[in-house]
Amino acid sequence: MDLQVLWFVIIGVFFTGYFVLEGFDFGVGMLLPFMKGDEIENDRRRTAAIRTIGPIWDGNEVWLITGGAAIFAAFPEWYATLFSGFYLPLVLILVGLIVRGVSLEWRVKVGTLKWRRLCDAGTAFGSYLPTLLWGVGFTNIVMGVPLNATGRLDSFHDGFLGLLNPLGLLGGVAFVLLFMLHGATFLGFKSHDPLRAEMHEFAKRFVAGPAIVVGAAYLLWIQLTLGAAWTWIPLVLAAVGLIVSVVGIVGNKDGLAFWMTAFAIICCAIVLFGSLFPDVMPSTSDVFAGWDIRNASSSPYTLKVMTWAAVCLTPIVLAGQLWTYWAFRKRVSV
Repeated sequence: MDLQVLWFVIIGVFFTGYFVLEGFDFGVGMLLPFMKGDEIENDRRRTAAIRTIGPIWDGNEVWLITGGAAIFAAFPEWYATLFSGFYLPLVLILVGLIVRGVSLEWRVKVGTLKWRRLCDAGTAFGSYLPTLLWGVGFTNIVMGVPLNATGRLDSFHDGFLGLLNPLGLLGGVAFVLLFMLHGATFLGFKSHDPLRAEMHEFAKRFVAGPAIVVGAAYLLWIQLTLGAAWTWIPLVLAAVGLIVSVVGIVGNKDGLAFWMTAFAIICCAIVLFGSLFPDVMPSTSDVFAGWDIRNASSSPYTLKVMTWAAVCLTPIVLAGQLWTYWAFRKRVSV
C-alpha cells in the first residue's frame, strides 16, 4: 500500500470515527424535542439525556478536526476544492456546531426551565442541521460535482443549490434517521428507566423502520450507480447490523442495540469511501477529469512525515479518549 492510498484510508477512518462517535451525540440532541412527561419530568429527562454526552461530546469532534487537517496536509487540491466550493454548506455546519456547543455549555448557567428549554432547542437545531448537511455533502462528494477547467466549483448553484438533488437529499434524510436511531440506542445503553424505556419505545415506533427503509434505499442507490463490486459486502453488513440492532431494542439488550448501530454506521462509511476511491473529488463536467489520490496529493516527503507523526501521536489521542469513556462509563439516572 503506497502512502497516497494509506492516507485516503486514514482520512476515511477519521470520518468514520467522527460519524460513529458524534453520531450518537447528534442523535441525542435530535431526540430532545420528543421527551415525554409534564413540564418538570420532561426537564429532568432532557437533563439526564444531556448528561450522557456532557463529558464526551467535545472530545468526539477531535475526529472531525483531525480529518479536515489530514485532507489539508495529504490532499491539498481536495481541500482547496472542497472548502472553497462547499463554502456555504460548511459554514452552515459550523454555525450548527457553534449553536449546539454554546447551548450545551450555557445550559447550566441559568437555573430556569425557560432557559433550559431554549438551550435544548439550540442543541436540537445544532444537531439536525449538521447531520442533514453532512449527509447531503458526502453524498455529492461521492457522486461528483461540475468542476471547472481549473478543478474548482465556481458558482453558488453548483456549490449549494446543486447539492440539493434527490440523491443528496436522500442521503441527508438517511443520516438524520440513522443518527437518531444511534442516539436512541446510546441513551438506552447509558441511562436508567424511565428514559431508557422511553427511548426503546420511541426507536421501535418511529425511528427503526424508517431508518432501515431509507438507509437501504440510499445505499442501494449509491451502490447501483457508483459502487464497486466489493462494496456490496459492507452494504449487506450494514443492513444486518440495523436489523440486529432492532432485535436488541426489542429484546432489551442495550449493548447489542448500540454496538450494532455503530457497526452499521461503520459499514455505511465504508460503502461511501469505497465508492469514492480512488477519486477524492470526482467531476461531472467535460472540462476537468476530477481530483484523485494521485493528482490531488502532497509530495511523497510530506506524506512520509505525516505518517510518522500519525504513528507517534495517534496512540496518545486514542488513549486519552478511551480513558474518558471509561471514566464516565456508568449509566445516568433521571
